Amino acid sequence: MEVFYYVVFGGLAAVAAVMELSKTSKDRIATSSAFNAFKNNYCLVYSLMMAGDWMQGPYVYYLYSQYGFDKGDIGRLFIAGFGSSMLFGTIVGSLADKRGRKRACITYCITYILSCITKHSPQYKVLMLGRILGGIATSLLFSAFESWLVAEHNKRGFDPQWLSVTFSKAIFLGNGLIAIVSGLFANLLADNLGFGPVAPFDAAACLLGVGMAIILSSWGENYGDPSNSKDLISQFKGAAVAIAADEIIALLGAIQSLFEGSMYTFVFLWTPALSPNDEDIPHGFIFATLMLSSMLGSSIASRLMARSTLRVEFYMQIVFAVSAFTLLLPLISNFFVAPSTVKGGSISFSCCVQLLGFCVFEACIGIFWPSMMKMRSQYIPEESRSTIMNFFRIPLNIFVCIILYNVNAFPISIMFGMCSIFLFMASVLQRRLMVVAETHKSKPHDWTALKEKDSESDMLSIQI
Repeated sequence: MEVFYYVVFGGLAAVAAVMELSKTSKDRIATSSAFNAFKNNYCLVYSLMMAGDWMQGPYVYYLYSQYGFDKGDIGRLFIAGFGSSMLFGTIVGSLADKRGRKRACITYCITYILSCITKHSPQYKVLMLGRILGGIATSLLFSAFESWLVAEHNKRGFDPQWLSVTFSKAIFLGNGLIAIVSGLFANLLADNLGFGPVAPFDAAACLLGVGMAIILSSWGENYGDPSNSKDLISQFKGAAVAIAADEIIALLGAIQSLFEGSMYTFVFLWTPALSPNDEDIPHGFIFATLMLSSMLGSSIASRLMARSTLRVEFYMQIVFAVSAFTLLLPLISNFFVAPSTVKGGSISFSCCVQLLGFCVFEACIGIFWPSMMKMRSQYIPEESRSTIMNFFRIPLNIFVCIILYNVNAFPISIMFGMCSIFLFMASVLQRRLMVVAETHKSKPHDWTALKEKDSESDMLSIQI
């Protein structure tokens, strides 16, 4: 392995360590022992859930390529996952609100374990089934767990400001430290120990099983809409009314779709971007380096959110603008450095530059997750939280599916350029969200009025 990888990883690790060790009382929020026990339990479960997801990350594309599928075939497999999340995500989110968030979290574990099992088959149809199951699981991962946390936090009477503590710690561990360890462990299993690219998926299934056992034994159940008689159509309608009636919620949905759409496209493209001529790169180690960058970003986010004078709505504009620039690097590097045509070998200079840019982008992702969670907890109504959050994923999945369907139609650098444009748009929309939030700061959201409006429309439709 080249010295370059060690230098980047070591430099990021040093900065992350300094960031954590240099925290002062101004960077921390005082909490109670009861809350700390609750937070630690959630962070443990969330870390195990994310470990089950991250263990698979470095070797999904590589495993499919080892089975003999080209970029187009692999793109269609990824489309199946995002399409599944789009088609079934809103349904499972609504069921989580109605039938219970704890049940939804358990369903995530079972569904993802089944998805991992399918990776043992080289048959395209079986792999396609695995991607569909994975898409359903992803919808639950990014809605049910957060919804359960917010509801349980409020039910136990904890200070609303403490939510940011749990968010930043969960992202620091689950999307940072655990992701790094997962990448290194996946690299150990697949490459160093020679078990092959399917071994990380088996390890992921085991971790998900452990997490499910903890959920079953220590979590209580909570629900969204207290009306047990409300069917799925009514839940969808209520969520749509909330989005249409409040510009902030609509802006949150658009921003989330633009950023996460670019992020998931990056997940698909980083492997071929760094090895365009089949260069020999350490997938697991690079993945761990990217996750270290994400952990650094979450550490920065915890400092930012601890300052009451600095609003999330403000600094996220800068984060989106920086992320837009980083994904322009593949396009810019092609103008200044001629692409290599030599097959195999080590990573090229231009790809080294791109890797550094990708690390900055991952740091932006680390800031994005807890910051977006905090904004959602402030602006999205509790009774339809999972449903609304999965509504946000519909345009996100459409966007990713369109890009992946046309993966062979454009050079990778052009696709990164498109993602950069979307991230710049997210920055502009974030600016608008801040202005609207400032305007309505003295006027809290009246969710009761929205529910009454929804009920009136229901009565009118019945009378007609």
